[in-house]
Amino acid sequence: MGILSGNPKNEPLHYGEIYDVWQFSMIAKGCISSNKALKFHAGDTELKKMFDQLIEQAELEARECDTILNRNGIVPPPALPDRPEAKLEDIPIGARYNDVEIAPMLSVDLAAGLVACSQIMGTSIREDVIALFTKYHAAKAEMGLKVLRMSKDKGWLVPPPLQIKRPELVEA
Repeated sequence: MGILSGNPKNEPLHYGEIYDVWQFSMIAKGCISSNKALKFHAGDTELKKMFDQLIEQAELEARECDTILNRNGIVPPPALPDRPEAKLEDIPIGARYNDVEIAPMLSVDLAAGLVACSQIMGTSIREDVIALFTKYHAAKAEMGLKVLRMSKDKGWLVPPPLQIKRPELVEA
């Protein structure tokens, strides 16, 4: 039996894992707050349902990260206060985000989450931490695909320049 080869939950976290899990919890709590605010701006029903999934996922991530921190004697970051309800009609037109603006914001946020999960997976030594962030990575990839499909279906996607005519290959 080598070092750190028992039950992963009984192994100590290294300082990088502590920081990463703490930071991820804090970011998840920020995502809960910002996604609730952006949901007030959304007019599309399908986009609002996507926000419900994103908020639910962020709540799960914060809760599970906080559990790891608490079990290891680390105080988790505080939750942000709940936002008051708002109706789309009550948001002034000049301050309102449109659905076509919101969808790319979600894509960028999910892409950043994928990178963060990958980084944590690559630097962790506790198998339970790696498994947890692998689960988050898969969830974010799935939600990113849903946002992409929705953006294509609704006409919100602004693609980068597309290669319409491909150069012919010359065989040597």
